[in-house]
Amino acid sequence: MQLTEEQSAIILSDGNIKINAVAGSGKTTTLIAYAESRPKNSRILYLAFNKSVKLEASKKFKSKKLFNVDVQTAHSLAFKHVVIGNNLEINSNGYKNHELADILGIKITGEPMAEMIIANHINKFTAYFCNSSASKVEELNYEDTISDKKALAFVKGNYSYIKKKTREFLAKMNKGEIAITHDFYLKKFQLENPQLNYDYILFDEGQDASPAMLEVFLNQKATKVIVGDTHQQIYSWRYAVNSLEMVDFKGLELSSSFRFNDKIAYLAQAIVERKKYLQPIVKFQITGKGEPSKGEQKAVLARTNLGLLTKAIDYISERENLDGIYFEGNINSYTYADDGTSLYDVLNLYNGKRKFIKDPLIKKMNSLEDLEEYIDKTEDMQLGMMVELVREYGNEIPKYIKQLKGKHVENEDREKAHIIFSTVHRCKGMEYDSVQLVNDFLTEEKLKKLTQQKDLPDLIKQKLNEEINLLYVAVTRTQNKLFIEEELLPENWAKNGQIVLLKHKEEENNQSIKDLKVPSFEEKAYDLAEVRKKHKSAYAPWNDELDKELKFMFEEGLSTKDLANHFGRTKGAIRARIQKLFSFEDL
Repeated sequence: MQLTEEQSAIILSDGNIKINAVAGSGKTTTLIAYAESRPKNSRILYLAFNKSVKLEASKKFKSKKLFNVDVQTAHSLAFKHVVIGNNLEINSNGYKNHELADILGIKITGEPMAEMIIANHINKFTAYFCNSSASKVEELNYEDTISDKKALAFVKGNYSYIKKKTREFLAKMNKGEIAITHDFYLKKFQLENPQLNYDYILFDEGQDASPAMLEVFLNQKATKVIVGDTHQQIYSWRYAVNSLEMVDFKGLELSSSFRFNDKIAYLAQAIVERKKYLQPIVKFQITGKGEPSKGEQKAVLARTNLGLLTKAIDYISERENLDGIYFEGNINSYTYADDGTSLYDVLNLYNGKRKFIKDPLIKKMNSLEDLEEYIDKTEDMQLGMMVELVREYGNEIPKYIKQLKGKHVENEDREKAHIIFSTVHRCKGMEYDSVQLVNDFLTEEKLKKLTQQKDLPDLIKQKLNEEINLLYVAVTRTQNKLFIEEELLPENWAKNGQIVLLKHKEEENNQSIKDLKVPSFEEKAYDLAEVRKKHKSAYAPWNDELDKELKFMFEEGLSTKDLANHFGRTKGAIRARIQKLFSFEDL
């Protein structure tokens, strides 16, 4: 393999280093070459971000016969040192809020759902502490993690009680009175100040390290290498920190991407440079050296579960013959919240069918408005998105979910899927032949408006910074083409073969076909002006150039709704033109 100058500098380096590696820059390849260049009897630890990355990295190291490399995640390493041999019971799914309320005997009067809201904050405070480097709960101020005014007001009014019960919860796990969580044994691992028997430790995805694991890493005597991408930090909601900015190691870079070409790289750089609205100077450079991939697998990526499921429903509604779809992270994970609440329970609450509700938390609600009040006071975004989905699709949800599951391929057939659906969080580290972005990301126009507010809190700035990172990560998943809404791009962005612009208007996006009046031939002249208010090109003649563009985009798998938005026509007009361009068998 021909190494770049940057890769060679990393391999030839001595001592502790930190590597800022852009998306698709071959950091795993570089770390393998680094490990290969070390003495054969060296003991090397490679810390992967999650289980799927661990499995993939294990295969790569073994294929190079690097059997001296131990591949672990932070949790698997902690499990080996803390749990094995100590007969500790693990609660793999964590504690639901109603379970926590019972275990801790939470009693609050004077406010509806107060016990559940308190339990929610105890769960979050516990996660905050377990992922931190603090040795005591008192060293942290949980209020610093909350941005919503209603949630913050509730926490301020009950802070002493929340902190007291958080300490009680941690004590019960520590004494073995109740099963411990994954976060808890990671914290216990950090507090024991372990000394690991390795000569080199390679810490991947350092931009999303937990402070607890970062402290373990920094306390080792081994030569330390930490690698990541400052602009791919998207897990601060899990209390992760950008360790690349926190460690005082010699800094090196991998600034060339081998995933995509310079057109995508230029767009990625322009997106990152939006951080100028949040901080004075953004120094960032990425070069695209990739060749377009030959495959045909397409991914549809969204910022939120709501945006993703809405787009997936559009696809199956308009293309009944579309088979072979796949959801990254299992399709069921998109219909359940982290605490186990089901989308169907929220739907039953919406319909007033409380006797069919299984989830104890939702069962305590009298209406969807009660649930929204709970969401306001807990910042539970997953439940918030479920409510939005129920309000959008109502009783059509079971039908759509059944259709999606019926078209879903098994994990082992993932590579055969025609379209992969994923949120950005679930597709991190992945790459696809072509990518279409759902229009639920933060636009530059909205970013500018938000940053014009006086005295913008640091927590809000941090969240806006992460919103920019989410779009950067999404854009850099493609190996070939990118389909993206115009409003997500920088102003005056030129169209080219690599980046296909989708024209979009918010009011058109929310328009369903049943709301459109499709005029008869006699009515056409009379209603044309009205129709063109929503579809600016309605009834305009097609030409060779438009036909070529329509055919290309249809073959790339875009939905009828996307095509209607793009061409400014009704979905019926799009379908009619497609039937003329393709034979019946092609559809």
